[in-house]
Amino acid sequence: MSFLFKKTAMPNAEQALPGRQQAIHSGQTHAVNGHPIHPPFPEHLQQAVFGMGCFWGAERKFWQQAGVFSTAVGYAGGFTPNPTYQEICTGMTGHAEVVLVVFDPSMVSYRELLATFWESHNPTQGMRQGNDVGTQYRSVIYCRDDDQLQAAIASLRQYQTQLTAADLAEITTEIRAAPPFYYAEEDHQQYLAKNPSGYCGLGGLGICFPL
Repeated sequence: MSFLFKKTAMPNAEQALPGRQQAIHSGQTHAVNGHPIHPPFPEHLQQAVFGMGCFWGAERKFWQQAGVFSTAVGYAGGFTPNPTYQEICTGMTGHAEVVLVVFDPSMVSYRELLATFWESHNPTQGMRQGNDVGTQYRSVIYCRDDDQLQAAIASLRQYQTQLTAADLAEITTEIRAAPPFYYAEEDHQQYLAKNPSGYCGLGGLGICFPL
């Protein structure tokens, strides 16, 4: 029982693992489209950060979307600098598994990315996603500017209306200004392209987001 509590309760800054100063080796090139996964990116592109459970399947959802230039998986929202995957799995970093999405707003809008986010997972489960239990699997939207923040909050209200009409639960998604993004290890980048039969627990509620 104490192990489950540790996994589903956020640590505070004093409890969190110390991490390290140097970044984890994450590679440089997207395994699917060959684009860079690190900045600088072309100036006309924008960035967004989403967490929707295990980041393997979440990243694939976004790299498959037209208008997305690049994606990368990483960790954000906690305390531990430059954490490893093993540290994330202890529940003692405070980070969520997230996807950095680099997109061309002339081809795909932030609102369309929000639709993919809401429709592709269950945002009502708190510190879990399906059978994946832990603080790292919580639903999050980390916003790069105030326009994204206002759009994300408005989208939550709209999607909650849809869920309530279908007799579904309250959304637990965390929405706030983007904290530091720490790249995950190279093995985890575009994992399901490198391991086509790999695990993906992603699943939505079958409720469409009103575009």
